[in-house]
Amino acid sequence: MTENEQYLSASNRITGVVVMVIGLAGLVDIVLEWRTTGGLLVGALIGILMLVAYVGLVRPSVTLRPDGLLIRNHVRDHHVPWHRIEDADVTDILRVHTTAGKIRCPGVQLVMKDLRKSRVGGRKLGAENSISRAEFVVDRIDNHRERHAATAEGDVVTTWAVPELAAIGVLAVVAVVAQILR
Repeated sequence: MTENEQYLSASNRITGVVVMVIGLAGLVDIVLEWRTTGGLLVGALIGILMLVAYVGLVRPSVTLRPDGLLIRNHVRDHHVPWHRIEDADVTDILRVHTTAGKIRCPGVQLVMKDLRKSRVGGRKLGAENSISRAEFVVDRIDNHRERHAATAEGDVVTTWAVPELAAIGVLAVVAVVAQILR
């Protein structure tokens, strides 16, 4: 049995965590000092911004599992069995071509400076550049597809990121109610 392999944008994840920590500091300050409906409104808005940072920067990833490829985009998850994958390539982000269409995967993306360097042939790209990393992920997908396609079964399943969307919805309702009560 093969272990899961997860690929994501480390720089996006670090940025997202920094934003969420700053937001958490703001929430702690509001809870300690500003216990009014105005404070509730601001706290709900900070919570929404923290969730947007999580959904936009931390959540996207690509996980290779024995039963298929799990693509976590901003607000949707796609489970693609290996036999449904026709091809994988990278333009600005990873794209997985399936029998049902193309799925874009922002969890694996190219950094613009690496793209510019490769186009103009300027300074050499570093060993750990985004182009070689993305190519590595494509190679791993191809390897898993060849290895597991014969035993794979099922269809592409797409689901919404219900917990994240529900939390944003609840915080939006709290913000509206706080604004009305102000």
